[in-house]
Amino acid sequence: MAQILECIPNFSEGQDEEKIEKIVQPFKDISGVKLLDYSADKDHNRLVVTMIGSPDALKKSVLEAMEIAVDLIDMNEHAGEHPRMGAVDVVPFTPVRGVTMEEAVELANEVAQEASEKMELPIYLYEEAATTPERKNLADIRRGEFEGFADKIQQPEWKPDYGPAELHSTAGASVIGARMPLVAFNVNLDTDDLEIANEIARKVRHSGGGLRYCKAIGIDLNERGITQVSMNMTDYTKTALYQSYEMVKFEAERYGVDVIGSELIGLLPAQALFDVAEYYLGVEDFSGDQIMENRLLEEL
Repeated sequence: MAQILECIPNFSEGQDEEKIEKIVQPFKDISGVKLLDYSADKDHNRLVVTMIGSPDALKKSVLEAMEIAVDLIDMNEHAGEHPRMGAVDVVPFTPVRGVTMEEAVELANEVAQEASEKMELPIYLYEEAATTPERKNLADIRRGEFEGFADKIQQPEWKPDYGPAELHSTAGASVIGARMPLVAFNVNLDTDDLEIANEIARKVRHSGGGLRYCKAIGIDLNERGITQVSMNMTDYTKTALYQSYEMVKFEAERYGVDVIGSELIGLLPAQALFDVAEYYLGVEDFSGDQIMENRLLEEL
C-alpha cells in the first residue's frame, strides 16, 4: 500500500497574486505531490494550501515552498486579521493512508530540522509532534504573534525545538507538526462590530468554556462590512460542524445579530458534511454507503 499524507501549510500572504503563485509552484511541479486546493484571503492576508503525496515528495515540495516564502515575505510589513507569527506560519502533516501518526511526527521533525538549518529559521513542534504539553496547542505557541515574539523567544521555556533562539528578521518563526484532519469553518455575521464577533467566539471556543474541539476568533471582514467567527474544528468526529454553527447562532441572538452565511476553507472529510446532513434532515440510521458516489468508487 502506497504511503499518503495530507499537508496543509499556511503562509502569511493573501494579497499579492504573483507571490502566491511562486509559493504554490513547487506543489504543482514536484512528482508525487497532488495539489488539491489553495485559497488566499485578502482580509486574513493568508494563503492556505492543501495537497497530498508520499512522505519524500511532500518533504521536498514543502521545503522548496518554505524557502520561497521566507525569501518573498517580510513580516515587518505584514498586516492581516488572522493571528500569525511567521512567513511560513504553520505546516501540519496528517496521515491519510499507509502512514501512522508516529511516522507523520517523524516527517514533521525531519522537515523542521532541515528548514531550520537551511533557512536559519526558529521552528516549534505542535500537536502530536509537541515536545512539551505547553506546545501542543498552536494558539499557545503563537500568542504574542510576530510583533511580540522577539521577546518571547528569549524566554527559556520558549526556546525553539529547532533553529536559533532568535526571531528571523523578516520571516519570524514557524510551527510544524502532525495532527488529525482539521476543518476550517467560518460563520459570517450581519454586524461590523468586531467586539460582538469576539464575544461570540469566546463563548464558542473550548478555552472560553465552549465546544471541546473548537478554536474560534472574531475576524473583521472590512471589504464586506461584516464580521466573522473564524473557527478551527480540531476533531470533527467529536465536535460536529452543526454544533459550532448552532452555537454561534445561539450566542448571536443576545446581541440581535443574525448569521448570514458560512464558508469552508480548504478541504474537509466527507463525513464532516454527512454528519451535518444527517442532523438537519433528521435522517435515521444514515450511512456513507448510501452515498451514490461512494458506491461507485468501490466498484472502480
